[in-house]
Amino acid sequence: MNLHSRTARYLVTRLARAYGFLDPVAVLARLRGFSQQSEVGEPIELLRAGMLFHARGLVNTKAIQHNLDWVWPYWVERQFNPDDPSFIPRAFSFSHINLTHRNWTAVGRPDFPFYPIVDPRGLVTPLFDGWSLDCWFVPDAGGPLFPSQLAEFEQELVAGHNLAVRSRARRESLVLTSTVELSQEAAPQCCLQVDLAGLPPGQLAIALRPYNPEGVSFINSVDTLSAGHGWLVNGRHEVMFETAPARSLFSNYHQGDVSHQLAATASSARRIECTAGMATAAALFPTGRADARPLVVRAPIYDELKPTQRPASSKPGSWTSALAGLARLTLPDARLQRLYDGARLNIVLFSPDEVYPGPYTYKRFWFRDAVFILHPLLTLGGIERVRRALGQFAPRQRRDGYYLSQEGEWDSNGEVLWMFGRFARLTGELLVDDWLGSAAKGARWIKRKRLPRDTGRPEAGLLPAGFSAEHLGPNDFYYWDDFWAVGGLREIAALPGIAPELATACAREADDLLATIERSIPTGPQRRFPGAIPASPYRRMDSGAIGSIVADYPLQLFPAGDDRILRTAGFLRDHSFHGGVFMQDMIHSGLNVYLTIHLAQVWLRAGKPEAVWPLLERIADLASPTGQWPEAIHPRTGGGCMGDGQHIWAAAEWLMLIRNLLVREEGDRLVLGAGLAPAWLAFGPVALEPTLTPHGPVGVRFTANPLGVEVQLDAAWRRGAPALDFRVPGCVPESAPAGSNLTQFQLLALK
Repeated sequence: MNLHSRTARYLVTRLARAYGFLDPVAVLARLRGFSQQSEVGEPIELLRAGMLFHARGLVNTKAIQHNLDWVWPYWVERQFNPDDPSFIPRAFSFSHINLTHRNWTAVGRPDFPFYPIVDPRGLVTPLFDGWSLDCWFVPDAGGPLFPSQLAEFEQELVAGHNLAVRSRARRESLVLTSTVELSQEAAPQCCLQVDLAGLPPGQLAIALRPYNPEGVSFINSVDTLSAGHGWLVNGRHEVMFETAPARSLFSNYHQGDVSHQLAATASSARRIECTAGMATAAALFPTGRADARPLVVRAPIYDELKPTQRPASSKPGSWTSALAGLARLTLPDARLQRLYDGARLNIVLFSPDEVYPGPYTYKRFWFRDAVFILHPLLTLGGIERVRRALGQFAPRQRRDGYYLSQEGEWDSNGEVLWMFGRFARLTGELLVDDWLGSAAKGARWIKRKRLPRDTGRPEAGLLPAGFSAEHLGPNDFYYWDDFWAVGGLREIAALPGIAPELATACAREADDLLATIERSIPTGPQRRFPGAIPASPYRRMDSGAIGSIVADYPLQLFPAGDDRILRTAGFLRDHSFHGGVFMQDMIHSGLNVYLTIHLAQVWLRAGKPEAVWPLLERIADLASPTGQWPEAIHPRTGGGCMGDGQHIWAAAEWLMLIRNLLVREEGDRLVLGAGLAPAWLAFGPVALEPTLTPHGPVGVRFTANPLGVEVQLDAAWRRGAPALDFRVPGCVPESAPAGSNLTQFQLLALK
């Protein structure tokens, strides 16, 4: 430590003690005792995001609990209600944040990186991290209908020429229906349409709200547009009505919520200012006519990085062209089919150029999430979209070869190299020179980054301690990072066009690192459950061991059914499942869909489909009405409790599992139908057409008949058919040798 650092720490300590605070230097030293010494305590990007997150939470603390007579978003109405399972006491809570219903659904268009979101009660947030619009109904007789306060609600994702979220609020015979989409007219706009036909006499209120599904989002001023056809919010963002309202109401924080004024007569006010940033407004439209046209409200999209400018790329693509060529699923189970179709839309929507794992909390880039999203997209045939995204990887690489998205996460190089290799395998293409050069630098970085081999310590020869995938625990020497490095090096060693000496060096480095990992796996009785693989050489078996599953899925570093992997999966099933799925106790503290699917892939590969089917159904149960999964799910409320409310990594894993149930790779062979549930075939054929494999694109169709199951293949093999293993549950296993270009196979039912 240099003199300046020692002086700074001394001054911080003296100041803290002088004012009666805990010494932050001593506290940080204690915190470091819970983790392994590492270069980066926590990525600065995550620290920054956490600070912003809790800064909003502090505002929520001041704004919400002292004003519970306001109309608040759904999560507040639930989380602050002492009669609700979502209730969280607040006395010692540093900040009030959404921990029980982190759920929302984005609308958008392909190749357009802007995502209006809709919460579980129809609250619309047109602009990133902005204010919201709500729909209320004020009947001539009876109290107002506020959707966020309803226990029951209907919502669905509607996919046609555009992507829309339709919401229905019901109270007795009253039905209030709204639809939200991103429209493209003169410029991209968030379009809210409310059905007026069938509503009883009263008034529909379009309410401007100073919050979103995360909490308060300041509204300092609201001005009426010319002719009264809308508002100008904060002096720069428009909300436009196709028809002028019959009444307009405005309020600020000191006057209270505009919901308190709904019975008031119209005022002459045309604007409002609020020094607290809690201005509200309501535009009221008469109802009661059976032939009334829908009310349309539009909010133009603005660039979140330049809030006063429209997006430079203002022409979104079409869904028809974006989905063309992507593998289609035919499945008699309507619920599973809907979730597959919705997940397919999601991975297209969130790969406009860069890849985003969510529309809001996670609208930023991680190599880890990008690879897990791009791989299913590639297997389903999205070659050009994946090519475009991979073209963004090399520019993020540092001069020393490190693929940097977050400091201190050492898995990224292995993930990028693995994805480059998968692209070459599945497309049959040679990588362009820029990618090959980038991959070579990335491989050399892994070799240099490994710790010295001769220290005699458990971590000798592994990658350094780091933050890794943050849900695994405190900084440690995570096997997750090392397994990814092995997988990436092996893929680069096998790349066509790679220099022979580099291929040999990568293969040798991969073998040496894998052997180092295997030697380091603790086996002593103090580690419990010998034979399983913990998260690191220093960890007992706990839920962080889910990271070690990556050696089997997706990397296939060990043979199918490897005893160590099955012991690890078995431990996690017996000690880390809650409600039928994996619960990550660390950080996420919730039910985790994408990590549950990792375990399902292990059991599928091991020939245990009966262990997969219950997981499939339970994961489907956990999806929101619009077919989305948050990153982690509250075990009691069923709502999101961590991360983005629409987690695209989870959607991508769902696609990969469905694909692998029907077609998966094992070495140089293809395994067909190994996860096909017999119950599906009782209601009709099951098909996936086509999916990319290292041997060429293949479509497969399974049809039940009196003898068993007929399998039809529609393939374009590159170098002749590979060896095929037919493993349809309930049928006699069959195999076809490489070169058998048959297109139809009859499998006999087991007697």
